[in-house]
Amino acid sequence: MTDSSELLRARYGLDQPGTDVPPAVAALLDRRVSRRYRDENVPDALLDTLLAAAQSAPTKSDLQQYAVVVMRDRARIKQIADWIGTMDWIATAPVFLVWCGDMRRGQRLCDLHGMPHANNNLDTFLNTAVDCTLAMGQFIAAADAAGLGTCPISYVRSHIERVTPLLGLPAGVYPVAGLTVGWPVFRRPIAMRLPQSVVVHRERYDDTALEAEVRAYDTRRAAREPVAAGSLKNNDVYPPRDGVGWSENVARQLSVPERFGFAAYLKTRGFELA
Repeated sequence: MTDSSELLRARYGLDQPGTDVPPAVAALLDRRVSRRYRDENVPDALLDTLLAAAQSAPTKSDLQQYAVVVMRDRARIKQIADWIGTMDWIATAPVFLVWCGDMRRGQRLCDLHGMPHANNNLDTFLNTAVDCTLAMGQFIAAADAAGLGTCPISYVRSHIERVTPLLGLPAGVYPVAGLTVGWPVFRRPIAMRLPQSVVVHRERYDDTALEAEVRAYDTRRAAREPVAAGSLKNNDVYPPRDGVGWSENVARQLSVPERFGFAAYLKTRGFELA
């Protein structure tokens, strides 16, 4: 067992009571993203076992509405990295997984049994996305336990019109996120998270203390991991400057529309979203 106090201090930048936790929980508290990888292969047997761990995740009504495209071809992975343009390290990953929501399989099963597929709606889209995300999260935890590093890449959806034909995704299947997988060159620092007083609500939602809590979080986070002016979000819209905290950087990103064609794309792929 491990005393979680130090891990909680690292995660939140705050002193708070901990408790003894088993190694599996300690590993989750100590999780870090990896963005640089050694030039070393990930064995097929290990990758397949980690994918089995992903498939062990919970799934809505046992429908299993997701698919994973495994990419090992460095030239094809580099294509995606080049399209994104700001994440050249993607091309250093020996494996790139594209996690997809999948309504098509259910449609084909209905056809197989001579029944109509009567659930093409917004709820089905949400279920496919959640099933996919649960599986990806479990893969990440399993990969960490095996000593591998990972980093989710939502930016595959910023180039969805290219990624879809590259992967041969049929109607009813869409990318949720990419995931780089490889042996990390080094362990990055733990990313500080918002305090539980902001994220966790007891019995009912209450954000009356949000402003004060976020101001304090901005201060703690800036002291540990200040954001360079050149790394701020949307510097082409807002002038870059020093001293921008986490919350303002979030606002800079959320104030500019991203992927506003995603719903239109989904409709062209057979999702009714009604």
